[in-house]
Amino acid sequence: FKVVAMAKIVVERIYSIRLRQKMKKYPRWLRAKKSMKYVRKFLSKHMKANIKDVKLDAGINEKIWERGAQKPPARIRIRAVKFDDGSVEAELA
Repeated sequence: FKVVAMAKIVVERIYSIRLRQKMKKYPRWLRAKKSMKYVRKFLSKHMKANIKDVKLDAGINEKIWERGAQKPPARIRIRAVKFDDGSVEAELA
């Protein structure tokens, strides 16, 4: 067995991401899908990580899709943690 050391936490932040402003310009049936992509893009920008390294918790997905594809929440609070290997994990705050 290889002993894998746990990654150290470098940064931990809580963000309140406004979705209403961005979702106005998309058709109603695409809003939840675009919201998920926007959350990932927002976190990669603010945590300075590659977009492929951003892992979203299932709770975020459930919260955005809770009222269907047409009505995602206006804002969402997320707790994001960046590790020393560059990966970012996010969950509901």
